[in-house]
Amino acid sequence: MRKTFIHMGAVLGATIIAMPALAQELTFWSWRQEDRAQYEGFIDTFEAANPGITVTQETFEAANYNTILSTALAGGTGPDLMMVRAYGGLENIASAGYLMPLDTEKVPALADFAPSAVAAETMRSDETIYAVPFASQTMLVIYNKAIFDQMGLEEPQTWDEFVTVAQTIKDNGIFPFANGTATAWQNETIVSALGSSIIGTDFYEDLMAGEADFTDPRYVEALEKVKEMSAFFPDGFIGLDYPSSQQLFASGLAAMFAGGSFELANFRSQNPDIELGVFAAPGMSAEDEKLVGLYYDGGYAANATTENSEAALKFLNFVASQEFGQAFADELSNISTVPGVTFGDPLLQEVADLNASAIPYIMLVHFRYGEPSGSVLLQAEVQKLVADQTTPEAAAAAVTEGLKAWYEPFQD
Repeated sequence: MRKTFIHMGAVLGATIIAMPALAQELTFWSWRQEDRAQYEGFIDTFEAANPGITVTQETFEAANYNTILSTALAGGTGPDLMMVRAYGGLENIASAGYLMPLDTEKVPALADFAPSAVAAETMRSDETIYAVPFASQTMLVIYNKAIFDQMGLEEPQTWDEFVTVAQTIKDNGIFPFANGTATAWQNETIVSALGSSIIGTDFYEDLMAGEADFTDPRYVEALEKVKEMSAFFPDGFIGLDYPSSQQLFASGLAAMFAGGSFELANFRSQNPDIELGVFAAPGMSAEDEKLVGLYYDGGYAANATTENSEAALKFLNFVASQEFGQAFADELSNISTVPGVTFGDPLLQEVADLNASAIPYIMLVHFRYGEPSGSVLLQAEVQKLVADQTTPEAAAAAVTEGLKAWYEPFQD
């Protein structure tokens, strides 16, 4: 009997060894509802290369995503994999211990990413990486080439030329800009898209060195120019929300849109025939460096408590690969942060070229780590500024004063 038992045990053991590994099911959450179909394709590619691992995608409305995600993670019902915001948005959930710490041993490709991209997904207190960066976004001016060509207009090289371009378009019965200010976050975008060249690298460096705040004349001047250009926004722009602004531009009823490079794919999907151009809003003179605003949009992270950590890391290595980065750029018309990606779309390449002369999208990159955030403060002040309820000087002072609540360099 004993021999029989041993033999059966050996057979059972061999059977177990021969059985395929149990399937590992991963959940992946995102705020990119508009990219759902493309991500299903990316996931299919990953699953084909990793038999036995399945990934189920769930997307949420962008404005509520952070709250939905943090609530789920706190309750132990969060996903295995997730898109996370960068900078302060990352720290809110990383500091609570919800995300798997990463390094170049777990994800070797991270060693080749731009330091600024990795920094966006790194918690400052422990200098630990918590996500694989996925895209950079550029604040600039997008324009309708057909309208410019019809009116004989060229990309402006000085602020006065910029005003002349806008006035010419208005005189021809078309809205120069499609932008509205009813959607708060758009007000911050407008400042970066229109004012980066006037803000300038010197002010940015002084700000970071603690030698300037937002009451500095260089920043105040940028707010003045935003106010000046708002005269060329659509009638009733204060009540014009973000989707309506997008539709106004995509339909050809407006010639320019001050916004982010993330708009390009959307405009093309709304109007496949539209021919787009981009430029950095100029400074006062032709000699001033033409700057765009730049930030990293977010990253891919894993749940610190996932039961499928090995499979989750395989996915993170996949999204850090050049294969994925190239597909991301090609399918989503977006600037991938993966090193070595090329851009077959000439417009996307133009955006990448403009990124060589950039300053950070200041409030998002540096002033969303406390309350009230710089973004909330600036958005509210710009809304009042363009509605003639405050001045550039008063708006700048209000932002600086609000940040004193937590930003130590302003407290001295």
